[in-house]
Amino acid sequence: MKHPSNRYPEFSGDEPESNNWLWQYVQSLSPETIAQLSKPTSGDVFQVMERNIIGLLGNLPSEQFGITITTNREHLGRLLASAMISGYFLRNAEQRMAFEKSLQATEANSSEAQ
Repeated sequence: MKHPSNRYPEFSGDEPESNNWLWQYVQSLSPETIAQLSKPTSGDVFQVMERNIIGLLGNLPSEQFGITITTNREHLGRLLASAMISGYFLRNAEQRMAFEKSLQATEANSSEAQ
């Protein structure tokens, strides 16, 4: 039987690096770029991400309970992938909202100029 962590070699590091262009790209980024990409640009996105992760892990108040979460590599990878996908979705929604507001402001300014 094949080891469970080998089911997704692109995440386990078992895949030859020459085939993993995304990992090579991430490794080529500067630490400043990684830090910038890792932080949500708004408090709203951060709060939604925080609520999403709390919802995935369970919502026990940590001040009243000593909480320890254990998992295996595959499940942790899935949690990380879910958080990343949610983050990208929220960032895209945030950018779209800013674009729509900008477009509406431009349309309002052009109609006032006429």
